[in-house]
Amino acid sequence: MNYQVVIPAAGSGKRMGAGQNKLFLSLSGTPIIMRTLLVFEQDSWCKGIILVIKETEREWFEQQIHKHHLTKVLSLISGGKERQHSVYNGLLQATSDIVLIHDGARPLIGQEAIHRVVLQAYEKGAAVLAVPVKDSVKKVNQTRITETVERESLWAMQTPQAFRLPLILKAHEIGAKSDKPATDDAELVEWLGEAVFIVESSYTNIKMTTAEDLVIGERLLLWEEEKRGS
Repeated sequence: MNYQVVIPAAGSGKRMGAGQNKLFLSLSGTPIIMRTLLVFEQDSWCKGIILVIKETEREWFEQQIHKHHLTKVLSLISGGKERQHSVYNGLLQATSDIVLIHDGARPLIGQEAIHRVVLQAYEKGAAVLAVPVKDSVKKVNQTRITETVERESLWAMQTPQAFRLPLILKAHEIGAKSDKPATDDAELVEWLGEAVFIVESSYTNIKMTTAEDLVIGERLLLWEEEKRGS
């Protein structure tokens, strides 16, 4: 089974308070984005990585790709105004039947989960990694709770999200004509009236968004090393 992956990496570090692209920050001595790329570099199913970047950061990426001996990065594509535009730019470079879209800020994704979502997309056309919501969820108006939402049917979306290439390209083309931004790529497919299927993931597949996430990420990496050593 083969796939290519589009990884948008043209974001900022506002919520991280980093003052730079948060993907450049170190996680146990290695930049976040390089840890993410290495997961796919080491996966035999992955036949190519399409990395979407800011042009002003191209030199940094080229240097890091060389330093970490990455051979599967097919191209460095300029990002768009919003994430949705950046992903579409990357998808236009894809050639595989199955294409994944993965957050550059999720470096703790495992190959077993990647393979499960790829297989589901191959069979059903569209599949996403997700986990059941654990906390109570409330609708709030300013600071007042207005409704408690039934939790049993709620799932928190993750990446990678996997699609057959013609389907996700069509979804992005439709999305480009809408004034309403999608919350993720799966929502664009939903707008087409097509089914998207859940593949249960792990709560360790966290997105590095805030400074606290870096602390959690460091501990999770140590935990994984401890498990391998036991």
